[in-house]
Amino acid sequence: MLNVPDVRVHESFLEAMAEFRAEGRGDPVDDTMIGAEMREFSSSWSTPEGFAAFVAALRAQAAGEHLPAGFVPCTTLRWAKDHEYLGRIAIRHGLTPRLLEVGGHVGYDVRPTARRRGHATAMLRAALPAMRNLGISTALITCDVTNTASRKGHRVLRRRARRPTRRKAPLLVADREFGAGGVVGRGRRQNCGGH
Repeated sequence: MLNVPDVRVHESFLEAMAEFRAEGRGDPVDDTMIGAEMREFSSSWSTPEGFAAFVAALRAQAAGEHLPAGFVPCTTLRWAKDHEYLGRIAIRHGLTPRLLEVGGHVGYDVRPTARRRGHATAMLRAALPAMRNLGISTALITCDVTNTASRKGHRVLRRRARRPTRRKAPLLVADREFGAGGVVGRGRRQNCGGH
């Protein structure tokens, strides 16, 4: 269910973006990745050509191509069942000073009509091998202190990351919570076996 972006989910993706827009995403004050993508691409992604250009831009970001100043390469993976777009997870290959405070290595969104069904937790679990393959041995995850669902998913990821695979060492997962005034506390930093 976790795959590189492609054009097969175009129609469902547009429906999901309408759901996000209905909850206020994409407004000028929305400082999230999906908000920025909505502002930059929503005027063109309704056409097959425009959506293909958006998918190509996501793939270029993963390769470190055409990045804005101060940005790090970022692999975006879509979460879908058949051709139904359910969400996406973005894995930043490195950290900037800003990402150390807000953002971390991982960002994810689940479309509003698919929430509370375990998709975020499943995406996080499924993304662990991709993080390892990108050479991320310590994954920093941040979330707003009021985001109870994300905080729960982060606990699951910490437990799952502790388990080594046959060929790869386990990840060290640190999480950080932030509020309106910035970072309010550092979550538990757990050694996940052998690091």
